[in-house]
Amino acid sequence: MALRRPFLHKVLDCEDEFFSLLMLVLETHSLRTTDASFAESLYGLRRRAVKIRVKKEDARPKSGDGIQHSGLEKHQRILSVVFLVVLPYFKSKLHSIYNKEREARLQASLWGNGDETVEDAEYFSGGDASLVSGETLDAEATIRARLTKKIQKIVFSCYPWLHASSEGMSFAYQLLYLLDATGFYSFGLHALGIHVCRATGQELMDTSSRISKIRSNERDRLRGPPWLKTFQGALLSCAYTMLDYAQTGLIAAVFIFKMMEWWYQSAEERMSAPTVYPPPPPPPPPKVAKEGIPLPPDRTICPLCSQMRANPSVVTISGFVFCYACIFKYVSQYNRCPVTLMPANVDHIRRLFHDM
Repeated sequence: MALRRPFLHKVLDCEDEFFSLLMLVLETHSLRTTDASFAESLYGLRRRAVKIRVKKEDARPKSGDGIQHSGLEKHQRILSVVFLVVLPYFKSKLHSIYNKEREARLQASLWGNGDETVEDAEYFSGGDASLVSGETLDAEATIRARLTKKIQKIVFSCYPWLHASSEGMSFAYQLLYLLDATGFYSFGLHALGIHVCRATGQELMDTSSRISKIRSNERDRLRGPPWLKTFQGALLSCAYTMLDYAQTGLIAAVFIFKMMEWWYQSAEERMSAPTVYPPPPPPPPPKVAKEGIPLPPDRTICPLCSQMRANPSVVTISGFVFCYACIFKYVSQYNRCPVTLMPANVDHIRRLFHDM
């Protein structure tokens, strides 16, 4: 689709930023109103702060001690957004830098590293400092290029270990969670002291009243002339409507994008598919020459020997069928078809293994 719409290339260049901004809005709104991430709210889950009740005579928690859950605090919501949006965004950027450096090193090992510094500097500086030649670089561009190269080397060396550690820790937490060895299925939840629990019916009912209360307070905080307050209220109403239908909208958007992908793919296949033309009609039968041998009324009779065809063979020039011995002898002697008198030789004789 981007090939048909050039302006989409600019959007695709910043797809990570657009996606992170969208998720930042959705996750912030979801945690603020439902105490759950956007994905967790789809399944009726809620995040609860963990408070372990410990007896005074023993500072260590025992199996009999209870675990109390309470609503999320403000700093827990902020840190939840960091773990849900900010850290994945930085990880994706580090991954792209690592892939670019790996491709640059592979290209340098094959073709040399003459243009490596230029590409790396343009990648980080956004093309602001155009490197014409090594002699005309100013001091600022040189420092920026060196700093860029150092950052790339550090990322290239450290990212595999960071990625392996992150994936290993995630796998360990999920495995321990499945084995019921811990109540946290990720390191982020453990660090924040948050449990993910199934929401009760009362909590789902309280969510609606909580959202209404939050929105009412936001409308009460509007300041300015009446027309400005009306305009701000209309904007808030539009924002609330978009956030309320975000879940349904995302599901519909996925369906629409899949339909568009199928539509454009089908159109491209139809355009790239070779045109199938109908087969041409067979040529008209050759005319029987006046001086040629007449055809018998029975098609199973050989025109040369006037008997039933034995070992039938066809002359490809004319299409008439004879006995193999008869037609081979005739064509070898006269170099023509006996019926149409068209020029022929023994190479034009073909055996028929199924005589009609």
